[in-house]
Amino acid sequence: MIGTMRLSTILIVLGAVVFVLPIPGTFILGALIVLAGLAARLFGL
Repeated sequence: MIGTMRLSTILIVLGAVVFVLPIPGTFILGALIVLAGLAARLFGL
């Protein structure tokens, strides 16, 4: 299944998972990963 997912979708999902982890620093890291996924979606990856 992961082989058929777009890179942007994987980044958005990964960022959301990291965003909700109860570890200091993951809030910002998760948000940055989600933004990278959205940028990848914007540029067609």
